[in-house]
Amino acid sequence: MTNFHLNIKLLPEERWWGGAVDDGVWMPFGEGDFARDLDPNPTNNQAAPFLVSSAGRFVWSEDPFSFVFQDNELRVMSRRSELIFREGYGDLRQAYQTAQASYFPPRGEMPDPLLFTAPQYNTWIELMYDQRQEKILAYAEAIIDHGMPPGVLMIDDNWQEDYGVWRFHPERFSDPKAMVDRLHELGFKVMLWTCPFVSPDSATARELAARGLLLTDLDGEFAIRKWWNGFSAVLDFTNPQTVEWYVEQKKQLMNEYGIDGFKLDGGDPVYYRDTDRCAIPSHASDQCRAFNLVGLNFSLNEYRAAWKTAGLPLAQRLADKAHSWGTDGLGSLIPNGLAQGLMGYAFTCPDMIGGGEYQNFTAHSKNLDQELIVRYAQCSALFPMMQFSAAPWRVLDEKHFSYCLNAARLHYKLGQEILELAQHSALTGEPVIRHMAYVFPQQGFEDINDQFMLGNDLLVAPVVKQGVTTKNIRFPEGRWVGDDGSVVEGPVSLEVRAPLARLPWYRKQG
Repeated sequence: MTNFHLNIKLLPEERWWGGAVDDGVWMPFGEGDFARDLDPNPTNNQAAPFLVSSAGRFVWSEDPFSFVFQDNELRVMSRRSELIFREGYGDLRQAYQTAQASYFPPRGEMPDPLLFTAPQYNTWIELMYDQRQEKILAYAEAIIDHGMPPGVLMIDDNWQEDYGVWRFHPERFSDPKAMVDRLHELGFKVMLWTCPFVSPDSATARELAARGLLLTDLDGEFAIRKWWNGFSAVLDFTNPQTVEWYVEQKKQLMNEYGIDGFKLDGGDPVYYRDTDRCAIPSHASDQCRAFNLVGLNFSLNEYRAAWKTAGLPLAQRLADKAHSWGTDGLGSLIPNGLAQGLMGYAFTCPDMIGGGEYQNFTAHSKNLDQELIVRYAQCSALFPMMQFSAAPWRVLDEKHFSYCLNAARLHYKLGQEILELAQHSALTGEPVIRHMAYVFPQQGFEDINDQFMLGNDLLVAPVVKQGVTTKNIRFPEGRWVGDDGSVVEGPVSLEVRAPLARLPWYRKQG
């Protein structure tokens, strides 16, 4: 097999982004050593065969590659296809826009507007595997009763009879149509969790295997893969008949019950093998992408694992986070969200507020950090989307809940502005939340990972450290009016008051 290599000498002060979103906490690359092999992507979030530089340079390939930053050099290697290196585009923004226009252009479409204009609510952390009609309705009613804006409500895993049998479990849902009707009356749109897996000892698996809709291994048997819920067969989405079958299952749910859309979970490249036999010969990452493309059938969608789907109208959530201040939790939201934007995944949602990794959340459930949950909510409030799960009125005292409620109301208040930025992104491919160095190139903002721009004019600086009630903010040139009415003349580095009740954000004037 042919190997393709690039050896790129780093320029003075040059910084790079790209590869795997989960590595955003280590970005920008260029100052220290870093290595990542994307063949296949071993992380549980979005990835792309793309690296982009603050010095106006980029690397692209149609297939996965590995890369190493070491000894003031970037080395890139692919065993599959040509590596494309381009330079001379001036700065980060110009390099990104040039690459985006050529290799992942926007389609002019975006996911459902409600994902952007109101908070989302997911039943996962609140109910975990105990998804039941009466509990889901009680959760939704409580959202409204506590003054929170209705939005998209996602019913998570274990609503269904079995993996691959996409019908409501009759013992847990006595009248799913009435449930969905009531959720609509309350102002919600309703999504259901789905995945690309099929329980292997089921009649469905036998039927799909006979029709050739499942991945098979080298021995010709349908492949069995271990994932977080056990062992399952895997659907082959390179087969158009598989896509047709899967979409038909979902449309039946929409037609019969009024379901509005779907959370499409799983599909991580680690659940596939390059040796899998499928309708169209594909490597593991392309299998992930094939599952991603199914979401284009539904304007209300959400993915966590993705490969090379930048520019498409797919909602992309950050990976499950811990109930933590560190880079496995709150500390990862801004850097990883910025990485998403610089890889073309503009329609981004941070993970569930307070942390969506259920085993970690469960371990902390008797001693939850109320300050952390508030800062999670504030950090999420001016992302393109924000998502609650653990009911804040249940896990917080009245004071801390009021701060979360304020964050939700802020997102709702600015929802139309966020939506307009998403619409702009659908047409241009530009990120919705933007790195400071993207909006203000060549001004020394490359290493800033704890503040961001919402569009070109809103500077957002959440507190992401425990016990801190001030925030050091780097302001670019111009006049900035704060949420508290203060006025700052940039460029300046300024420490501002940020008590727990405050999310500091500033609008550029003129």
